Amino acid sequence: MPSLRSLTAPLASVVLVASLSGCGINSVPTAEETVKARWADVQNDYQRRADLIPNLVATVKAAGAQEKDILVQVTQARAAANQVQVSGEQLTDPAKVQQFERAQNAVTMSLQRLQEAYPELKSQGNYTTLMSQLEGTENRIAIARRDYNEAVQQYNTRIRTFPDAIGARIFYGAKPVTPFAATTPGADRAPTVHFGNAS
Repeated sequence: MPSLRSLTAPLASVVLVASLSGCGINSVPTAEETVKARWADVQNDYQRRADLIPNLVATVKAAGAQEKDILVQVTQARAAANQVQVSGEQLTDPAKVQQFERAQNAVTMSLQRLQEAYPELKSQGNYTTLMSQLEGTENRIAIARRDYNEAVQQYNTRIRTFPDAIGARIFYGAKPVTPFAATTPGADRAPTVHFGNAS
């Protein structure tokens, strides 16, 4: 007949595993990976916008637009934004996230100035197509940022609440992740891309 010790050892192991699983052993890294995946979506949509800008600039130049200063601003803002990269591991650094956001906001502002400067281009097919793609991209960016912030909120809540906070602190040294925050008026909404006054 098995001894009491031989029966309690497996039972103790089961209880220990169950206790640990309730302390964020699996849920904390899962939530962290979700945050990183949503961040990758944000970066992907910003990259899509960056990829459209050279075509937009070329279209404006081909139309004979003479205001080179705004085109230079758009190109420089895009180049500066491409230099600011934030990895999933850096999402706990608010300064890095804010630097990324400021660089992307500079691109948005330069595109808005471009829109205002060339209202006559809205009748050109290539230009209209590119602007439609940019508008769609801005909407995708807004959705990706919202999804990222939701994942951040869930992760930050998980690592601060019992029982997951135990595993988050002891096993992972988890730190809160930085969400996107509105840093300019209206930054919480996708910019409306219009060229010229509505007819």
